[in-house]
Amino acid sequence: MKSLFCFIFVGLLSVNALAEEAGYAKFAAATVHPLATDAASAAYAKGGNAVDAAVAAGLTLGIVDGHNSGIGGGCFLVIRAANGSLTAIDGREMAPAKAHRDMYLKAGKLDDEASKTGALASGIPGVLKAYDLALKKHGRLTLADHLKTAAELAEKGFQMDAVYARKLEATADKLRLFPASASIFLKADGSAFKEGDTLVQKDLAKTYRAIAEHGLEWFYGGEFARKTEEWMKENGGIATVEDFRNYKAVEREPIRSSYRGYEIVCMPPPSSGGVHVAQILNILEHFPIRHFRASSRIHVVTEAMKLAFADRAHWLGDPDFAQVPKGLVDKEYAAELSRKIDLDHATSVPGHNTPPRWEGDIFGKHTTHLSTADAEGNWVALNQTINTAFGSKVVIPGTGVLLNNEMDDFAVQPGVPNAFKLVGAEANSIAPGKRPLSSMSPTLVFKEGQPMLSVGAAGGPTIITQTLLLISHVIDDGMEPNAALAEPRFHHQWSPDELKIETQFDRSTRKRVEALGHKLSESPGFGACQAVMWDDQRKLLVPAHDPRVPGKASGL
Repeated sequence: MKSLFCFIFVGLLSVNALAEEAGYAKFAAATVHPLATDAASAAYAKGGNAVDAAVAAGLTLGIVDGHNSGIGGGCFLVIRAANGSLTAIDGREMAPAKAHRDMYLKAGKLDDEASKTGALASGIPGVLKAYDLALKKHGRLTLADHLKTAAELAEKGFQMDAVYARKLEATADKLRLFPASASIFLKADGSAFKEGDTLVQKDLAKTYRAIAEHGLEWFYGGEFARKTEEWMKENGGIATVEDFRNYKAVEREPIRSSYRGYEIVCMPPPSSGGVHVAQILNILEHFPIRHFRASSRIHVVTEAMKLAFADRAHWLGDPDFAQVPKGLVDKEYAAELSRKIDLDHATSVPGHNTPPRWEGDIFGKHTTHLSTADAEGNWVALNQTINTAFGSKVVIPGTGVLLNNEMDDFAVQPGVPNAFKLVGAEANSIAPGKRPLSSMSPTLVFKEGQPMLSVGAAGGPTIITQTLLLISHVIDDGMEPNAALAEPRFHHQWSPDELKIETQFDRSTRKRVEALGHKLSESPGFGACQAVMWDDQRKLLVPAHDPRVPGKASGL
């Protein structure tokens, strides 16, 4: 099971019949690590709001869940402020200015490892710029406040849990390639730390404190950027001080769609998640899936997934560089796609379809998961990641900062699968200053103008399908959030043509799905999804934590 993204969600919800699940009057949080949940609650107790809680949890996860995310990576935020305004903040990594579409070709052959490990794997990180923008617009505390608090934990250390230890053991050979990485994450004899061992990150604590004291300029153009450029020059990399200085977090207009009378608010491109959560739900509106037997429901939803992921491979990319059609979330287009679904047989999807007005109506230019909410009505959905486990495996010496390997989220060559077996086309090709496509899907759901559900997930491309399955279970089946998260999952991403399905589904159901023409790839469990709901009867916030992974759901 891979859980490679970090999602932070802040919301205030309104739904009925949640009496069996624990709720909180003022604040709620659910994350993949108890210390991150506690940090969120502590930030709120200090006078912060849900935005502050999200940032506090995110910085903490960069310490205790650092194999998934951190300040060397990127993020997306969807914010619903207490005044009702909606904002989407794009803190996705950017390709360095010297990046080009053939940068991973050596003597005409693709070196696909170079986009995953080492000096050429990293985009310019955006997490800190996005945090700062979110706090300045909607928070009460400062980024410096949160950095100082998190630095204490990095310096003191924490006990490594089973997930961290497992990821570390699996990645140890590549971490050994980089002395600064090995000195932090491996023991003196070169072996990996084990579950229960204390991991201390003093250099990362110093970096957090330096940013708190000197401001973001220390990172984006100052000492950190200089150390990064120096290391890159010595190791064949291309990132420069100027790349860091030029990085900007971008505000974008959220995607607003609907599903069976509920409003869906998602992150726009370069997130593919928001587009395709909305697109798949639009297709499913044409089927009474709540009345289907399990195998038929899996079949129809899978067919909708295939159609959406085929479109993803062709159309999706950074809207500042590629023309991404808004017609992908058009209701009439979804109706057209729904007619391609055969209720009795799996259908081959040879390639993408063509949405309406594709040439002119385009999106404008401009993974640990946690959920938090406050009673004032502030919501923040925050996905953050460094991509695969331990990102590029590179720690810049003396800083403790582990850099991402998000360059692998580009189509390193058109049609070549990335680490998650996703393929892309020209829209997601490499270009200087471009942001790679992402599956991160921070999503808010509203009913009659009021927020009623927050959801997001971790786990590469399964983020998209986890998110839509949770939404469907709540809206179609009237399920409570913890119960919905316990439901078995399935995932299809068009290529490869296989249905990833949890063995929680009984054998007879899986056999019936297989008989419909689907090639099954069985899994004991995958992903990590968190949610928050508002119990309108009890007037309480209800956080929900995925039972597949360690973590904590709590509140005040």
